Amino acid sequence: MNMDREDYKKYAKAHAPKSPVVKDCVKAFLFGGFICALSQGFRQLYMAIWSFEEAEASALASTTLAAIAIILTAFGVFDNIAKHAGAGTLVPITGFANAVASPAIDAKSEGFVLGVGAKIFTVAGPVLLYGTLAGVIYGLIYYFYLMII
Repeated sequence: MNMDREDYKKYAKAHAPKSPVVKDCVKAFLFGGFICALSQGFRQLYMAIWSFEEAEASALASTTLAAIAIILTAFGVFDNIAKHAGAGTLVPITGFANAVASPAIDAKSEGFVLGVGAKIFTVAGPVLLYGTLAGVIYGLIYYFYLMII
């Protein structure tokens, strides 16, 4: 049976499972909101109990969330949460921690240098590279703009 591209698209669309978009959006919103509320709770805890300033408490809260995400990734729990939470787990710090930890954990059998060391930034590396490059370019443009004014 020969199908052209348009017939195949129609066939695939008719047989593809329908995604519950509203349900997925609500779950992502609730999980993402929970992660943000948890971060705020850690921040408040660090300021109240250990008398950290806002900046230090915020940094510690972010670090705590990253550590939790890495531990959950190591035990295979983060992926199970992400199956239900969808984009809600992509709150920047937890999603980034998972993106860095996953390839490293998968490659640990290859050793620390050639496995973990080489694979740790396979997913996050391009984000770091192009994010840093974009920041440098933006900074240079801004610098020269200020010189002109």
